[in-house]
Amino acid sequence: MRLAFAGTPEFARAALAAQHAAGFDIALVLTQPDRPSGRGLKLAPSPVKAFALEHGLPLAQPRSLRLDGKYPDDAAAARAALLAARPDVMVVAAYGLILPQWVLDLPRLGCLNIHASLLPRWRGAAPIHRAIEAGDADSGITIMQMDAGLDTGAMLLVEAIPITPDDSTATLHDRLAPLGARLIVEALELAACGGLSPAAQPTEGITYAHKIDKAEAAIDWSAPAATLERRQRAFDPFPGASCRLGGETVKLWRGTVVAGRGAPGEILDASDAGIVVACGDRALRVTELQRPGGRRVSAAQFLSGSAVAPGMHFISPD
Repeated sequence: MRLAFAGTPEFARAALAAQHAAGFDIALVLTQPDRPSGRGLKLAPSPVKAFALEHGLPLAQPRSLRLDGKYPDDAAAARAALLAARPDVMVVAAYGLILPQWVLDLPRLGCLNIHASLLPRWRGAAPIHRAIEAGDADSGITIMQMDAGLDTGAMLLVEAIPITPDDSTATLHDRLAPLGARLIVEALELAACGGLSPAAQPTEGITYAHKIDKAEAAIDWSAPAATLERRQRAFDPFPGASCRLGGETVKLWRGTVVAGRGAPGEILDASDAGIVVACGDRALRVTELQRPGGRRVSAAQFLSGSAVAPGMHFISPD
C-alpha cells in the first residue's frame, strides 16, 4: 500500500517514523515550509522534514494547498506531486494546513488523521493543552477518516490514557505521540485488508480546542488557584504562564494549590519550599520560575537572587 504523509512537528515525526519502520511505501511527504527558529532566527526544517531527508523520502513543502488561494503555484505543484505519487491513502498528523476537498478525494482510501483527543471532545488545534486546562481525567488518540469538517469525520480507532496530576502539555504530548504512531500503523494494516469499521462521532459532548494565543499567558490572579495550577501545566512549554514582579516579567512553570487568603496576587509567604500567592480562591505555591533570558529554576534558586517578601504583589502583564 502506497502512502502520502502530511505533518510537521515532533508529534507527526513519531508517526512517520513508525510507518517507515513498519515497511509502508511512503511515496510523498508534505510538511510546512522552514520557519525561523532560535535566537538567531535561522530557518530550520520541521522534524518531519528532517526525518524525510535523513531517509531519502520524497518531500514537498507547499505554503498552501488551495488551488484558488494565495499561493496557487505551490498548490498546483503539490497536486502534481500527489498525482504522481498515486497514494492509496494519506496520513495526516498536525500538518498545519487545511486540506481542500481535492486532497481529501485524491487517495483511493481517503485521508486518515491522527488526533490527540477522545473525539468529539476537543476538536481543533490544541487538544492536549485544552484537556489539561479543563482538568480532564483522560486524553487519548482518535484515528479518524477525514472529511470537510473540523475533526468531524468517522472514528476508526480510539485509545484512552489517563492525565496525571503532574502532566504538562509537554509530558502528555510525549506519551500521546508514540500511542498515535502505534495506532496509525494498526489502522493502515487494517485498511490494507478492508478491516476498518468507521463509527460516526457522538452528537453529544462536542468541545473545541481553540488555538493557544500568547495573550493567554498572562495570569489573572483573581481566578481560583486550581484553575491557575492547571493553566501552568497546560501552557508548558508554550506560551508559559507569566506575570510581573518588581518591574520584570516572570514565567511561573509549576505550583501546587494550598490554603491561603489575601488580595489576588499578594505574596503570602516566600521560602525555599515555594512562593505562596493569593488567588481568587485559596492560594498557589509556586515552585518553579524563570526570569527573562534565564532558565527555569526552583523557588529556592529564584529567591537567592531576588528580594521577595510577603506583602509584595505579582501583577498581570500589561
